[in-house]
Amino acid sequence: MALLWNCSPWARQFIPSKTPDLSGEGWLSSRKSLPHVGEKLGTPQGLWTSGKMANPVPSAFCVVLAVVVVVYAQRHSQQESHIQYERVGADVTMKCGTMDWDSAVTWTANGTDIDESHLNGSYLILKNVDLTQSGQYSCYEGSSWHLKYQTYLRVGVPPKEPVLMCRSNNYPKGFYCSWHLPTPTYIPNSFNISVIHGTREMVCEKDVFPKNRCHIRYLQLFSTVKYKVTLTVTNALGKSSTTLTFDEFAIVKPDPPESVVAKPVPNNPRRLEVSWQNPSSWPDPESFPLKFFLRYRPLILDQWQHVELSDGTSHTITDAYAGKEYIIQVAAKDNDIGTWSDWSVAVHATPWTEEPKHLTTEAQITETTSTSTSSFMPPPTTKICDKGAVVGSGAVAVCWTAGLVLAAYGILFI
Repeated sequence: MALLWNCSPWARQFIPSKTPDLSGEGWLSSRKSLPHVGEKLGTPQGLWTSGKMANPVPSAFCVVLAVVVVVYAQRHSQQESHIQYERVGADVTMKCGTMDWDSAVTWTANGTDIDESHLNGSYLILKNVDLTQSGQYSCYEGSSWHLKYQTYLRVGVPPKEPVLMCRSNNYPKGFYCSWHLPTPTYIPNSFNISVIHGTREMVCEKDVFPKNRCHIRYLQLFSTVKYKVTLTVTNALGKSSTTLTFDEFAIVKPDPPESVVAKPVPNNPRRLEVSWQNPSSWPDPESFPLKFFLRYRPLILDQWQHVELSDGTSHTITDAYAGKEYIIQVAAKDNDIGTWSDWSVAVHATPWTEEPKHLTTEAQITETTSTSTSSFMPPPTTKICDKGAVVGSGAVAVCWTAGLVLAAYGILFI
């Protein structure tokens, strides 16, 4: 458009005073019709500007450029305005613009020809539409293939009752409300929220991200007057709404504690030291102190142990199982009002364990020698054979033979 406004005043008068917004938002102001361009082209005085003749070549170029912009804007505006919303399961009838019922036409869906069985004269009939039939539908005249009508069909459903939640995580500054739909509608939705305190309507400032949330600042603390929040969701196929009524104390819920750390206590096999910080979103912990709830368990068990702490941001676990890994979480709550926060991110820690003692080489040798000695059975020192107890001429030989056998058996174990 900067190029167009560099044209001479004579050429600029052909540019519609309402220029197209290429983002699809529509016209900026009212525009002039194309026949006016023809009238100006037939007016010789139009070639003069401030008593001087403008250069005809750049002026002609600007006129052509202006006409192109106008034509594009007309087509773009027409395509944007032709959006047809239909409910899932509905029967849809599309007319081919101003064409007569008995005119010969061709319909396409996303550039693909539609079978004539879906036509009733020049009308397009779609039965029991579903989500897959969303797309661009075009109608062409006979064999000339002149585009006569074009629309974008969007199939969806009306919105169900929205889910609305209001919470104060930065008491006493204010609270926020967030919402979402329980099921998708597949078409654009708009949300409108109103907040009333007694008889006064309050401003709910919408967040840029996430877009389905807004903030309300408290104008009066410790009020017993209830708040009423109504959310209405609307789309092209219907609308739905929901309402919450509450007092300011009921929705106070801090964010979980932050920077949770757990570590073993040296020389204490059953202790773990746990520390954490107040949630950064809690604005004034001095005036509105928090209390905490600690839970922990060894990974081998499913049952949690709990400790409630009225003050402080640390605690020492004294009954941990030695050598077992623990999982630990912390929650927070205002001392007097509201509900407990969600649990913090889980941390893991294992109590201190004594380092195993490594045996020296001499100790290992001593142990090996002792083991070998204890397993060896020395031969008896008493007599193997009592000569007096042996009868017969071979008594001496038998005694010596038995002694040699026992001696050899003992040598094998040395």
